[in-house]
Amino acid sequence: MGLAIFFILGSAKPTFLPEDNAVVINKIKIEITGLSTVGKYNCSNTFNIKDTVYVNCTKKNTFNTDIKMSNFDCGNKIMTKDLQGTVKVKKFPNSTVSITDIKRDGKNYKCRLNFYITDKTLKYKDFVLYNSDDKIQGTLNLKFSDIELEAPVKMAGLIKVKDDIIINFSLYKN
Repeated sequence: MGLAIFFILGSAKPTFLPEDNAVVINKIKIEITGLSTVGKYNCSNTFNIKDTVYVNCTKKNTFNTDIKMSNFDCGNKIMTKDLQGTVKVKKFPNSTVSITDIKRDGKNYKCRLNFYITDKTLKYKDFVLYNSDDKIQGTLNLKFSDIELEAPVKMAGLIKVKDDIIINFSLYKN
């Protein structure tokens, strides 16, 4: 009897230790949206990547990825070229997103997010990543001026892009 209890209790996991929650990422989509005097624009970049992040764990609680700025597509060549010129793609071909200290927050996650674009790093503590069945997503609301860039102006000022931009990123899970 004592031996049976030992085997039962010996194989039980302690409930006070955090469990490794592996999140396997297989694709990333980044969208930049905003407004101009002629309407809304949307530029996106989707690429495949294989990575695993462990939540509430010291094993691999970091996710880093480089984003090729030249791979963004705005739906028409002129707008795409304008975006690439605005973010100085020739001088700064890549941006980097770094997510660390990923922890559960109810159904979602909280983390530290560092976003490196041009030669600026934007840092966010307790950044919320929303969790759904197929992806984890987050949204950055910022201004071109936050990263010391000027919003594009075309046709002698007839077309002006607003300073406010929204960056949505989605990490697709397996």
